[in-house]
Amino acid sequence: MSRVLCRKLRSYRDVFTLSNQVKQTASNVAGFHPVCCRNYARGSRFQGPPPTDGGDKKDVEGKHVDELLKNSTVGYPNDFMTPEHSWQTNPYTMDPTLKQRLTERNQSAHSFRPAVNPNDTSILIFPGQGVQHVGMCKELLKFPLVQDLFSVASSILNYDLLKLCLEGPKDQLDQTKYCQPAVVVSSLAAIEWLKEERPSAIEGCVATAGFSVGEITALVFAGALTFESAIKLVRARAEGMQYASEMVNSGMATVMYGPDSDLGMACEKAVEHCMSKKIERPVCQVANYLYPHCKVVAGNVEALDFLAKNAKKFNLRRVMRLPVNGAFHTPLMEPAVEVFRAALRKAQVQDPLVYVHSNVDGKYYKNAKEIRKKLPQQIVRAVKWEQTMHILYERPTGENFPRSFECGPGKSLKPILKQVNSKAFDNCWNYSC
Repeated sequence: MSRVLCRKLRSYRDVFTLSNQVKQTASNVAGFHPVCCRNYARGSRFQGPPPTDGGDKKDVEGKHVDELLKNSTVGYPNDFMTPEHSWQTNPYTMDPTLKQRLTERNQSAHSFRPAVNPNDTSILIFPGQGVQHVGMCKELLKFPLVQDLFSVASSILNYDLLKLCLEGPKDQLDQTKYCQPAVVVSSLAAIEWLKEERPSAIEGCVATAGFSVGEITALVFAGALTFESAIKLVRARAEGMQYASEMVNSGMATVMYGPDSDLGMACEKAVEHCMSKKIERPVCQVANYLYPHCKVVAGNVEALDFLAKNAKKFNLRRVMRLPVNGAFHTPLMEPAVEVFRAALRKAQVQDPLVYVHSNVDGKYYKNAKEIRKKLPQQIVRAVKWEQTMHILYERPTGENFPRSFECGPGKSLKPILKQVNSKAFDNCWNYSC
């Protein structure tokens, strides 16, 4: 069954041949980098001399305009427009690094933009842990490959994953070591639905990203990981993070704040509070960047309790604990990194056929070597989802947006996209299970 599925899953890689052709075509247009193609050959708005009425232009005193201009105090010769001769002061700072800084601030420069109508392209995003629910994927079993996915995954995991997803119990499904594989396989199952209803969304995909463990889903979709390798990696990741969670009493909380809030100082004081209680190496820091004025903070339970009790002192609007028993994406997950890295060394990793954006910095992976380097870091580094959304969707005024599809359990990522970019949200659809 495993070999049969691997042959079927190669079709994932085949359908993206068109995406590679688009990338190559874009890179050949006038010798420009694909990202810069949209700025090519816009031309000038003003061409040729201004129209004339055929008569002499004179003012009320009969003097020729040409003579007035010639004798005016403006329009100095070029040799007088040097710093030594110029008496004017530019109201804007002439910083030689300004152009470079503006380029770095242009987040779209970190994403692939083919020289085609964005409406003809698509972006796929995949959810992470926390969206699982009993009964997911029940409606997707009508697609033949879905049952094969669960069958192969179950043989690797040594338990019936499909039964756990359909029947629970919920307490078991919510455990990290069970929910992560469940979310990844369910998200890949949702792709089968999307492929059946909108094949153009698969063929026209130019980029993909996944939240936390959803990044592994994105790498499978892009052909960088085989399905079997991905399940083994997710198992190692989930079990390692479960083990790390049990070592320290920790958790996570969503924090809503405003311009007058001081979340950074609140986290510092929370750490100091933990140290006063003789807690060794306490942690309290941002774990997920969701959207403006909303972040997920993770750390020791005592630190999170301090934030909740002192929210008003730091002008925090709300502090809501999440139903997880671990400070994911913080240094408290360090024990899981080496476990995951060891599994990754055994996995076959290839260059992705579609651009996959990393949670670590929001930029896309350039090759398999970079995947091996960054993917373990993701376990202890904050998920920069808000930054990733800016990179994928930042566009000049008036430019069209690609179609976006959230594939997987629940509907968690589309509402976040609305807070980051409402126009991109208008062109986004859920394929949830």
